[in-house]
Amino acid sequence: MKFIIDQQVEDIELPENLKLNTFLQEFHSDCPHPECSFGFYGYAFGQSPFHVPELVQKALVANVHKGEYAAVPGVEELREAISEYNKYYFHMDVDPARIYVGPGTKELIYNLLEILHGTVILPTPAWLGYLPQIRFLKKNYHMLPTGADKKINPQDLEKLTLRLHDRQKILIFNNPNNPTGLVYTKKEMEAIVKVCREQNIIVISDEIYAQTTYEFENFVSMGKIYPEGTFVTNGLSKSHAAGGYRLGYVIFPQHALDVRRQFKKILATEYTAVTTPIQLAAVAGFQISKEMDEYFQITRKIHQIMGEYVYEKLHEIPGVTSTKPQATFYLLADFNRFTPEFNASKISTSQKFSETLIQHPYHTAIVGGDSLVLERTDYSARMAFVDYDGKKAFDAFRDDFPKSHSDKIEFVKTNAPRVVSGLKMIETYFDHLLKNAESKIDCDFSSLSVVN
Repeated sequence: MKFIIDQQVEDIELPENLKLNTFLQEFHSDCPHPECSFGFYGYAFGQSPFHVPELVQKALVANVHKGEYAAVPGVEELREAISEYNKYYFHMDVDPARIYVGPGTKELIYNLLEILHGTVILPTPAWLGYLPQIRFLKKNYHMLPTGADKKINPQDLEKLTLRLHDRQKILIFNNPNNPTGLVYTKKEMEAIVKVCREQNIIVISDEIYAQTTYEFENFVSMGKIYPEGTFVTNGLSKSHAAGGYRLGYVIFPQHALDVRRQFKKILATEYTAVTTPIQLAAVAGFQISKEMDEYFQITRKIHQIMGEYVYEKLHEIPGVTSTKPQATFYLLADFNRFTPEFNASKISTSQKFSETLIQHPYHTAIVGGDSLVLERTDYSARMAFVDYDGKKAFDAFRDDFPKSHSDKIEFVKTNAPRVVSGLKMIETYFDHLLKNAESKIDCDFSSLSVVN
């Protein structure tokens, strides 16, 4: 029997970070040769390297016997904890009734796009998961390229929306931003919100990295500035290093009662509710405690140290620039200075660049620009600086936190040697590229097929 797949599914590609991660796993498991035992320097897959907080682990064990279905919006205890969490950390008074729990922010954003009418506005570069969802749902969409600062220009947003005839537009707003690591200021957000109010734009504000903001006092939620028109999503994956728990939440705008009713139907139809033991474990993670506060402070400081190191080392390579991360565990590196050398070496797309960089002897995985909704010939790349033992780094920092710049460099070298070595491989790659271009000899980059 031949099975026919719906065309809209055929048209969706596996996200590049997951594709690369799958490739690396399968490469090691399927290759019988001794030379296949070498490792890869992982700058592609963005997963927090830290341990799940012990409070959360203990709560999961204590509730593992709870096998009953939870309420569709989430267990009341969890929604109340999330409400207090947002009040304490983000200075937002949120009625628990405005909070719905789902299996990760990725699914919740998808659910919101399912029920909300209007053309989607997607600023670029963008997290690689947004566009496949938009396309799968067959939503009308327009790209909104950002400028040199990699942030939304309010004037450009206004110009775009004036061309759209939908009564309602939907802006995907990601702050702190993946892939740039940048954080919007309150003033920048107020300028965006002014346009949103004038042009009837609602906002889906993906704030999953909020707790990773290095100077945490600088983070302001879009839900605080534009409460009547913003759907805020957040969860456990990045702040609590619990991506595998698959728990996120959405805060609905004020007075959006009808939207909540429709959303509840979608959740009940698609997955009923998040696993009950996971929800009860999450209560411990969102409750205000000295232990959790210390966890957030230490992890965001380590992210900052790693980010500053990667930023500085990249800028030591002549011609390379990047965003300077203010949050997350990413930055956006710009390798477009090498476009002539890429072309001379028959590397005509950012995808090809990524494929050559992962080959021997470089073994370095990145996410290229085309996966970030940039042009195929844009040689930018997202780099995730998480290839280290997070628990070891956490304990080392807590025991003796680095005070000086030299202390921080030593901290990285001691606790993240693969991050250090991977950057040296990138430098070697471009040395090789330049030397071969100067001698007018094609680089010997043999093709490597990354899994489809």
